[in-house]
Amino acid sequence: AWFTGTSKVPEQYFGTGPAKMIDTSKYFVVAVDALANGVSSSPSNSASQPRLAFPKITIRDMVNSQRRLITEVFGIRQLHAVVGISMGGMQAFQWAVSYPDMMERAIPIVGTPRLASTDLLLWTAEVRAIQEHKDYNAGDYATPPDLQALSLIHAFALTTPRYRASRTSRGQFPAWLKEALERSAAFDPNDRIRQLEAMLAHDVAAPFNGSLARAATEVRTRLLVIVAQKDAMVNPAPAIEFAKLIRAPVASLDGDCGHLIFECQSDGVVPPVTEFLRQGEPRTPLLKKVFK
Repeated sequence: AWFTGTSKVPEQYFGTGPAKMIDTSKYFVVAVDALANGVSSSPSNSASQPRLAFPKITIRDMVNSQRRLITEVFGIRQLHAVVGISMGGMQAFQWAVSYPDMMERAIPIVGTPRLASTDLLLWTAEVRAIQEHKDYNAGDYATPPDLQALSLIHAFALTTPRYRASRTSRGQFPAWLKEALERSAAFDPNDRIRQLEAMLAHDVAAPFNGSLARAATEVRTRLLVIVAQKDAMVNPAPAIEFAKLIRAPVASLDGDCGHLIFECQSDGVVPPVTEFLRQGEPRTPLLKKVFK
């Protein structure tokens, strides 16, 4: 799942019909809750390691936990594809490097193999906005702090200024702002901190002395990399660089949606994804493998 997302949210992209990214009449879909999202193991729901006693995690930890779910719980040895959006796209890149023989395809959408300096700036600002809030109390708060400044930083980076101005007039702004703040307030601040730290530390090249070229040599699965040229939340440059290193196709969208291309430019995302998935069928029918 993407940053602060749960497995419930991507359900809108699963199903049958031309608007659906994953055709559930052909593929068995496993939607995984990422560590620290409040549903999976998280600071907000851990009895033994609550709040910031919960250890720092990495994107690699998320992927390792997902692999254990797939292999140890479902008994699946081979996946047709790993698909992820945003922080899920970071996980898709990590899957391709860490477990290159376990899937035939990987599709990172507005993800990155490692953060650019612009991404580090944004996510560090979000961490500081939480840590420096007067009511955060180093994570030991009685009531979750009202992180409105954080919500505004996040909302500003999601799309381009042109997109927001065209979709939200001055008169509509108060209602839009209220809705944006309510959505953000639903996520626990300590969960957010641990996921932010995971993204800030993300680098598929870390085990290879920081060399993306060396990390690329580990990749044996086919990738389709989807980026937004005007993405202010996850800089597309590292994903494009990695795609060149492994000679993977890149679908680069140039609309004003910014990071939200999977929502407001779905007509540019869904067709390449469905076509890429169709190009190779699973070696073993997943429905039979899971339920036999």
